[in-house]
Amino acid sequence: MQDTTFDPNAKAVPKYLLTDEYGGGATIMLKDNGEPDGWTAKRWNENVRKRFAMLLQALGKEFDGKIEGINLQEASIGSVKDPTFTPEVYVKSIKANMLALKKAFPKSVAMQYANFMPDEWLPWTDKGYLRSIYKYGQEIGVGLGAPDLMVKREGHLNHALALMHESKYTVPLGIAVQDGNYTNDVSNTTAYIKHDNMVPMLSAFAKDFLKVNYMFWVDQKPYFMEDVVPCFSSK
Repeated sequence: MQDTTFDPNAKAVPKYLLTDEYGGGATIMLKDNGEPDGWTAKRWNENVRKRFAMLLQALGKEFDGKIEGINLQEASIGSVKDPTFTPEVYVKSIKANMLALKKAFPKSVAMQYANFMPDEWLPWTDKGYLRSIYKYGQEIGVGLGAPDLMVKREGHLNHALALMHESKYTVPLGIAVQDGNYTNDVSNTTAYIKHDNMVPMLSAFAKDFLKVNYMFWVDQKPYFMEDVVPCFSSK
């Protein structure tokens, strides 16, 4: 379920949310250099969350138990210039959406992608935000996951990957191999890069180190057909 985009020209919310009743509904996210990076729904706005919960309830009524699972988009967002936003309110909002998801999908796997949190960078600036998301998921039965299995990047290793590895969970864990992960280069996801096949290593890392229940392999061309399919076709 996506409510943010990485396209400055695309808003991932219905038009009716873009009103004063919902605080504008969405806001632009900025890169570190101040350039527009995309849009995020105002997850921290109570009225936006209520409508999101209603959407989840309707989807759950139709699909709970019929689909394997459903996950909420990553917790990480770009910099936002919104006077109603605070990191503390944002943490509470992510948890509220997690609970709404679990209530709507008690049978199918409910999962929250939790990779990075605003105003925090582990391990140096550890305010407990991301850790509390993982703890809460375990408490209410919501699975935990993340995009980007980047095993050679310190930032990724210190956040979601570390939290998966360092604790024991009874809820499902999941990790996504995204565009750029097949070559360990998220800055270039279009031009072909000569590389060694990382799929066996990524699979073993996820299975043995992270103990995940689910792996999501993004169909990035040509790596999916060249690297992923041959590794699993015999199975």
